[in-house]
Formats: sequence, structure tokens, C-alpha cells
Amino acid sequence: MGADAWTYQQFAELVDDCALTLAERGITKGSRVGLSAGNSPEFVAIVFAAARLGAAVVMISTAWRDREVTHAVAVTDPTHLVHDGTGAAQLDQLITDRPVVHIDEIERAGDRTSVPRPDVDIDDLAVMVFSSGTTGLPKAVRHSHRTMYAATFHWVETLGMTDDDRLQIATPPFHILGLLNLLAVVAAGASVRLHRRFDLDAVLTAVGDDRITIEMAVAPIALAMASHPDLERFDLSSLRYIMWGATPVTASVAETVTRRSGVRFLPAYGASELPVLAVNPVNRPDEWRLDSVGLPPGGVQLRVADIETGEALAPGVSGELQARSPSLMLGYLPESENDAAFANGWYRTGDVGAIDSQGWVTITDRVKEMIKVNGFQVAPAEVEGVLLGHTDVVDCAVFGVPDVRTGEAVIAAVVRAPGADVDADELRDLVAASLAGYKRIREVQFIEQIPRLPSGKVLRRELQSSYGT
Repeated sequence: MGADAWTYQQFAELVDDCALTLAERGITKGSRVGLSAGNSPEFVAIVFAAARLGAAVVMISTAWRDREVTHAVAVTDPTHLVHDGTGAAQLDQLITDRPVVHIDEIERAGDRTSVPRPDVDIDDLAVMVFSSGTTGLPKAVRHSHRTMYAATFHWVETLGMTDDDRLQIATPPFHILGLLNLLAVVAAGASVRLHRRFDLDAVLTAVGDDRITIEMAVAPIALAMASHPDLERFDLSSLRYIMWGATPVTASVAETVTRRSGVRFLPAYGASELPVLAVNPVNRPDEWRLDSVGLPPGGVQLRVADIETGEALAPGVSGELQARSPSLMLGYLPESENDAAFANGWYRTGDVGAIDSQGWVTITDRVKEMIKVNGFQVAPAEVEGVLLGHTDVVDCAVFGVPDVRTGEAVIAAVVRAPGADVDADELRDLVAASLAGYKRIREVQFIEQIPRLPSGKVLRRELQSSYGT
């Protein structure tokens, strides 16, 4: 982290110190710890310290604003909150009905022999991360120690990670991919370079300086690399590959980076609910493909089901991808979100694709209406709820359109009240002030009427098809 370097022994001592401090603040087995912080050794240590105490960690995004944080706290009901002061919402001012601990308050060099070590069952709740819900507000994805253990070792295996590897992380740690990367590094005994924020030059420089072997990229990072005017001057020779996840691969971007740097991409596919669904076979580089997310790892079962009937489909036929695995989540909070998430024991990914006779998975579309921006899910209903709070908006619909930088961009179709003069900038500013930055509207289109079915359901595909015409 920066110029600081930590050995595993020093990290273990930090975990003990965090556990002691958390225990002194009343965190015990069964507690829920809301954690909102950026990339740091302390963030990682608190995750392990909470697990040691038998507590569950609730991942609260530092990008969220008051409305989103308040909802997340209401849904998960954490007993304590831990933060580092970097969040858009100031937790100690926003949440006043439960203890809040600042990371700077972690005491060092205490009596580490006195760390409580309660019996923790592998099926106890361990982690809650967030995904957008059908109502538009974030829903909590619940994972046990067992499911996260399975996900972690799926990730270690599919990345081919060993104790010789060096990984760097510049993406948010509260996202499932960021958390999984951190857990996999520790499980493999590998090394990790943490960046507090993403800076492309710093990331590229660190590859050469630290001899990084595995790099992670989502669409914006890959695009920034492809368009960097001086990419060739950075020493990337230590990289085994760049893993592309969270957003669909843009083949032209990947090919440009490879041509300029000599480093190939390893596409992968996962979800908060089931973290590792498919990955290109790391030990068979001759088979890597940019048009497929790969093959399911051992222990993950994938099938394609008819979107209307739910019947399993033959290889090569397109439908909804469904999955089963030991790493599958326990379920959602609120529990009402679980009804549509499963089909006869299979998790419904909401992604449309096909699996060929050899098991290779391709993804072509979405069943769900979620918009994916930089790998984060944006629920149209949540943005619509903010827009409808404006007195000059009588109806609206939010939809996604392809974007080379972010995967998708958020577009709003708005019906103004008669005689109203609210403009696009005002509505964009309203959303920006109410929701996390990745949920911002790129463009507002004013129309006469929102296309809907007789049931009232918005015809988003009609809006998407007419966008830009």
C-alpha cells in the first residue's frame, strides 16, 4: 500500500489488533458489522477480524449517498458500523442509533493472546454484499463461511494463483470481485499491491516495479489502456494475463491492448450471488477466447432454460443461464426478493446466453432490466424513483444503452408536467445528488408518453430501439 509493505506476520498482528478493538466495542458472535472503507490493509484486516469474532460483515459502498446507505442499514440491521471517513455519506452523522467506529481508532500492540475465539460454524452468516433489487433499492446478498470458502477456492483455481503470484487491486473492495480478489490472495499466500484509487499510470508503473503477475480489468480500465498514448513505455512483461470481468469483453479493445503490450486477456464471469460462474481455462492459453466467458469451474453447474417455460434447453440453444454451486448465496434481504431468484433450486442469473456441447458459455443479453455500469448494477426503478420526486416530472422510464467506456450508460425518458420547464441538467443534478456516481444519468430525453403494456410495465426495449433515432 503506497510505500508500505506488510508481511503475513504483520498482517496477522493487525487482524488481532482489529479483533481486540472490535471486541472492546461490543462486537461478538452474531454481530453484524457495517464496513464502509476504501482499499487499505485495515479494510482487509477488519473482514478477517470480524470473522474471527463470529460476526458478519456488511459491505457498504463508499460511493453511496445518504438515501442508499440509510436503506442498506435498514435492510441488514448492522449492530455496529466501521468506516474510514472516505464515503460520500458520513456514517457517524447519518446513523446515530448504533455504535460507529472509525478505522483510526484501531489500537495497536495490545495483548493479542486475549483475542476472543468463539466457535464459528461454517454455515454461519459471514458476508453481505449488495446487488440491485427488483424494487430499485439495493438488496443484500447473504453468504456464509461455507459459500465464501467455495467461491474463494474456485477463484484461486480458475486464476491459477500460487504463492509466487503478485496481484494489484485498484477497484473498490466492497464489490464482490474486489472482496474475492483479496480473499484469494490470502488463501494462495500470494502478494497484493493495494491502490487507494484508480490511476492508470500508477497501475501500469506498479506492474513493472513490483513485477505484478495478474492484472484485473473492467471495461473502463481496458479502454484506458488501449487509448493510452504511451502504453508501450511501461514494462508489462511480468504479467501472465489481464483478467477481464464484470462487464462484457470488447474484443477490439482487448486486441488493441494485446497488440501494443503483448499481454493477453482472460475473460471471466461471475455474480454477487454466485461469485465464479465461468472462466477461460487458465492453464490452456491456446484455447482462450474473447467471444466466450469460458467454462464453469469444478463444482459449478450451468444450464440454459427457456425464458418463458423454465424448461432446460439443448446445447447451443439460447435462453436464461441458470446455476448451482456450493458457492451459491444463502439468499437475499429483504426475503421478498428471493421469490424470483430461483427456479427449482437453480439460481436465475438474469443473463441470456448459450452453452455449447463442449461447455463454453456465451452471453448475449439480459432478462433482467438491470443496467451494468463499470460492472455495478443500476436498477432503473431506483433512478426513476428519484426523478418522480421532482414536481415537474409526471412519468419517466430509465434504460441502458451500450457504451464502450462503461459497458452501458444510463438514459432517462421523461414526461414533463404540462407547462413545466424543468431541463435535463436539473434532472441530472437531482440524480447525482441523490445516488452513487455510477448511477448518474448520461442523457435525458423528453417525450410525450412512456410506452407501456396494458399492465403498466414499461417497454424498455422499445425505448432502447428508438434511442438516437
